[in-house]
Amino acid sequence: METLLKKPATSLIGRLAQLAEECGGGDAAAWEEVLRDAAARQHSLIAALLDGKLTDETRFLKGVSDWLRIPWHEEPMVSIAAPLREKFPPWLALRHYLFPHRMDEEGLVLVTYDPFNFAARQAVAQAIPGKIIWRMSTRRQILQGLRQGYGVGAETFEQLLEGRDENEVLAELKQETNVLDSEDSTASVVSFVNQIIKEALKEHATDIHVEPLENDLRIRFRIDGVLHETPVPPNIRILQASFISRLKIMANLNIAERRLPQDGRINLELEGRPIDVRVATIPSVTGESISLRLLGQQVFDFDRLGLDVKSLAQIQQLLAMPNGIILLTGPTGCGKSTTLYTFLSTLNTKERRIVTIEDPVEYKLPGVIQIAVKSEIDLTFATALRSVLRGDPNVIMVGEMRDFETAEIAIRSALTGHLVFSTLHTNDAIGGITRLIDMGVEPFLVTASVRAFIAQRLVRVLCPDCKKPASYSEEYLRQVGFPLERAAQVLKPAGCERCRNTGYQGRTAIFEICVVGPKLQEMIIQRKTAGVLRPTAIEEGMTPLRQFGWFKVAEGVTTIEEVMRVTTADDENTE
Repeated sequence: METLLKKPATSLIGRLAQLAEECGGGDAAAWEEVLRDAAARQHSLIAALLDGKLTDETRFLKGVSDWLRIPWHEEPMVSIAAPLREKFPPWLALRHYLFPHRMDEEGLVLVTYDPFNFAARQAVAQAIPGKIIWRMSTRRQILQGLRQGYGVGAETFEQLLEGRDENEVLAELKQETNVLDSEDSTASVVSFVNQIIKEALKEHATDIHVEPLENDLRIRFRIDGVLHETPVPPNIRILQASFISRLKIMANLNIAERRLPQDGRINLELEGRPIDVRVATIPSVTGESISLRLLGQQVFDFDRLGLDVKSLAQIQQLLAMPNGIILLTGPTGCGKSTTLYTFLSTLNTKERRIVTIEDPVEYKLPGVIQIAVKSEIDLTFATALRSVLRGDPNVIMVGEMRDFETAEIAIRSALTGHLVFSTLHTNDAIGGITRLIDMGVEPFLVTASVRAFIAQRLVRVLCPDCKKPASYSEEYLRQVGFPLERAAQVLKPAGCERCRNTGYQGRTAIFEICVVGPKLQEMIIQRKTAGVLRPTAIEEGMTPLRQFGWFKVAEGVTTIEEVMRVTTADDENTE
């Protein structure tokens, strides 16, 4: 690689600052100040530059590699051979970001991002006899390789297995700290659990699933709606009981009860930011499985929903109505709650009294009265809704219409001047109409009270750093219904460091908004089937889910495969 150093530098700090400037991050004088501060505090100079996130990591480290004549490591870092993993301890690898690539007759090949980490070099020399061959790579790639090779929390796990008795472990489990970034670095089950949760939050996971298998313990993160198995240390099954007991203690669950499902919540703190975690345990034949839903602080606004101009105008018109029911439909995990909270946040003014009935309350909205359903004391959606109506609300949100009783009270609320939001588990917007009628609601009450049915799904968003043009045959595009005139705008995922080589980063929603217009009302009263109602709704302005998805594909937001994954061909059936 051609050297990036174009100007003379008289010191290590000056040379690094100059290199950072040439890689697109501020000016050398500002970087010199950052580096001198890091040196005074005896912190890593390279880490100080990278933590600033103003310079391109790959270009900068390749520049250091070229300057020091340390070869750049191009080979993938995806696994570590078992003998080498046993020989090179996890604490050394993870503490100093050193990836042991291989060991042969020439010596041990170690990959680092910080060639100036002399403490690491000294620790390696003391722990591993023989020749060390150094290579360089990015910090992100090294960390990914270490997680894959040793497993998340491997450094803590290794120390946990040394001389622990049952009473000592139980005492650790009952620690009351719920601060994930605590300064306490003692190896314990508590810190091991914290490392797993911190890793999930760092990866922007929405769920953690701890699943006991026949001879192993599997941990999976749900990221952007897709499950990814997380590498864990070998023999983690040894800590299964302690691991799950710690989570149950944090959630105030009964650790002695392993035969029945339990639900709880954990309030955590990471870097001063509160994290709410919903916990659910399920007994299985191989042991207790436990799922954690991670709920951080969110900003609820329309920019996050991904609505187009037409759909946004429709939603704003619906929210401006003084009364009626707006129903969101879709399967579990399709983002209905986020959309509802966005609607409520928009309506949340000093002039409105808003009350919600939820099971459970997922996010806390300032200024909104939120009620959590508790069936064990007969506080159901229906009983809570009756009480809410006596409290003079303007806007009511019912978490889900599960039965005729709840639907009937909600309809009565809408007919008496309230704006009501709720959800139904149906595949599309038209399915909401037939579901209400199947519950026993009279068709004339549906048309008199419901203003709109809104179906939605979540699709993964293409990574902005690695998306690239895609090419499909005309036959295939015709088969899936994608407009041929926009084929040149279709993109596909490639995979890079930023998106964990998945090609996707984040999710956005696609919608199907069915406003109940005059023609549709007439057909509902006549009890027409969904196959007849659907083309009428499209005629009155409804955009089918899949067609909405094609707009997102043409805009370069997502892919054809993503839209097809979450929708069905029936979404476009207008016959």
